[in-house]
Amino acid sequence: MEYTAVIRTLGKAGEKFQTLLDSLVSQVIPPKEIIVYIAEGYPVPKETCGKEKYVYVPKGMVAQRALNYDEVQTEYILFLDDDMYLPPSLAEDLFKAMAKTSADVMSPDIYPNHSRPLGQELIMFVSGRMRARRFCDSWGYKVMRTGGYSYRKHLQKNIYRSQTNAGACFMCRKEDFLSIRFEDELWLDKVPYPIGEDQVMFYKMHLSGLRVYTMYGSGIVHLDAGGNLSTDKEMGLLYSDLRFRMVFWHRFLWSADNLWGKILDALAFGYYIAFTLCISVLKLQKKALLTKCKALRETYRFLISEDYRKLPKVR
Repeated sequence: MEYTAVIRTLGKAGEKFQTLLDSLVSQVIPPKEIIVYIAEGYPVPKETCGKEKYVYVPKGMVAQRALNYDEVQTEYILFLDDDMYLPPSLAEDLFKAMAKTSADVMSPDIYPNHSRPLGQELIMFVSGRMRARRFCDSWGYKVMRTGGYSYRKHLQKNIYRSQTNAGACFMCRKEDFLSIRFEDELWLDKVPYPIGEDQVMFYKMHLSGLRVYTMYGSGIVHLDAGGNLSTDKEMGLLYSDLRFRMVFWHRFLWSADNLWGKILDALAFGYYIAFTLCISVLKLQKKALLTKCKALRETYRFLISEDYRKLPKVR
């Protein structure tokens, strides 16, 4: 099977980017081409494997992925962020998993949510952001009415169908990716930190009828270790996260539901908002509370704006 590896980057990942490039050329099934989509205005990084080529595109997590991919000549694309380690058999394993399940999209599980300790599970459940499913259906990850997601706690096999995934690595056909018109979701890039673009992308795939799967235990590693956050960045993340959740909830859940579903959606999201505001009040976090209120106010203005109404309907 032939595929092209495409990477979005600002060119700042350094050794992590080198690790990714080395991982690609070490694949049992190496990519036919490695194309790096770098944001305009950023220099080409010094890291190289000698086989990659660069294409300048507008900056943005969505803008650097919602492309026509005219440069790609293969049927399949392996989509990547610039800070991943890939085990040598990853591409081969993804192809095998797709053939086994008749999947249209296959994404290796990057964050082992099923391994979260009970204390973290309870906190996430009460907040409405995330829920562990112990008495499971056949799904891996599912989107919840709060705009968060639930995950399978106990794994009986290594491949499950999902409604969302982490977007740092996945494989699908070029034509299938283009069919979801991800470029319609450029609103995600209009915040300080484009949180949630992967959930929007995968959920659009799911709603469009594409069979999205999660492959567990692949050996892939996300090399971004994070770090201490400045107060400004922390507030920017709070703002961006709440704005994403409110737009996602309205655009993909509430707007597409029937009357009874809309009532349940409103109750679920209302709980989530009440909880996140109350936490800031109880912790006496004035700056966080003001940031959240600002996010709610400005997101509401966006939802009633002409720009939002012009967005093509999802379903």
